Amino acid sequence: MLQTLRNAWKIPDLRRRMLFTLMMLIVFRFGAHIPVPYLSTEAMQAFLGNGGTDLFSLFDVFTGGAFSNATVMAMGVSPYINASIIVQLLTVAIPALERLAKEGLEGRKKINKITRYLGIALAFIQGAGLYVTLYNMGNAITNPSVLTFFVIVLTFTAGTAFIIWLGELITEKGLGNGVSLIIFAGIVSRMPTAAYNLYQQKLSTGLTAGGLIFVAAVVIVAIAAITFVVFFSDAERRIPVQYAKRVVGRKMYGGQSTNIPIKVAAGGVMPIIFASSIMAFPATIVRLVTGGNMPQSGLGYYVLGCLSAGYASPWWTSLVYAILYALLILFFTYFYSSIQFNPIELANNMKKSGGYIPGIRPGKPTSDYIGKISSRLNLIGAFFLAVIAIMPVIVGAIFNIPSLQIGGTSLLIMEGVALETVRQIESQMTMRHYKGFLE
Repeated sequence: MLQTLRNAWKIPDLRRRMLFTLMMLIVFRFGAHIPVPYLSTEAMQAFLGNGGTDLFSLFDVFTGGAFSNATVMAMGVSPYINASIIVQLLTVAIPALERLAKEGLEGRKKINKITRYLGIALAFIQGAGLYVTLYNMGNAITNPSVLTFFVIVLTFTAGTAFIIWLGELITEKGLGNGVSLIIFAGIVSRMPTAAYNLYQQKLSTGLTAGGLIFVAAVVIVAIAAITFVVFFSDAERRIPVQYAKRVVGRKMYGGQSTNIPIKVAAGGVMPIIFASSIMAFPATIVRLVTGGNMPQSGLGYYVLGCLSAGYASPWWTSLVYAILYALLILFFTYFYSSIQFNPIELANNMKKSGGYIPGIRPGKPTSDYIGKISSRLNLIGAFFLAVIAIMPVIVGAIFNIPSLQIGGTSLLIMEGVALETVRQIESQMTMRHYKGFLE
């Protein structure tokens, strides 16, 4: 990876893109420290610290602390991500959007425009809901009124719109996916604070056997997660494809052999993000309804313990959480694959171009064969994702550090973004290499 970055730095165009990306990320971090008028930072931090792992904790990690500090960019890119997920689902259900998705570059531009406006609308709704929650706390808003409502909500919305614009600029003029890199920058900026908090909890009183075992367990889990992600990110099943020979005039076309690569972890870390968001949803609703006062006993306490990592003290709640988490990852792996990969369309395209899989008849047998292979790969990928997602949960339950669950999710996202960015840099370098060769 470092060698790739060094080689890219030697190319003037890529060096300009890298510097532009870095400057935009610095602008994002500056914006994450601009406070919102009429909002108390202390009350926001108290609101965030009254429970286990919920959506607000994920917001705070993805925004690099902008949420807990009550800044302009507190909402981050979460409304835009939600909008993109909604549009992807609607693309399958609505024929007009499906036709746009197949129109190439112009169709993608229109879909991106729809996603952008929907993300801003969701940011306004999300900001309004957050305002109502903070208003119910009593001391979070210094001067509650109709004007204060619009100032706070529109400030949150403007911050999200600005981040979306920064992400599109990075995608267009920089390197990598802009929104992913903004999330990456937010997570990285929280790493020193997270490391200090872990130090305060386990090593502040001195070097003890329990503290050293905890550090060793965290290091082992981190190395194992990184190794698994790097290994499985490039793992793929290659299906051989043979194209029949065709005679057009006096020339013969076709006859070559190729393959269809199907990745084991085609969805990347998206199933983990979906699963963690769903698991955090009940605790988020309870926090919104109660104004941050989470139950400390009774049935609700144990139910939330099973749906929020580290919230309840009994060990069996963490076990139930891990099982439900793994099942949701399995479901979303298949769900996301069904949206992104269509064996029937792939088989029809192969049939139209004269391609076939050796030993498999074209048409429905081909689509069934590809679908069966994809289903088996999804099972392997889901198992791999579940293992590396549950490891931080288990370590956090053993040492009573619930924040490790969010830390594990963040680590997986960081690895996925870093690997994808390096691949894009390598593709840019390859393109320039061949361009220079042809000239």
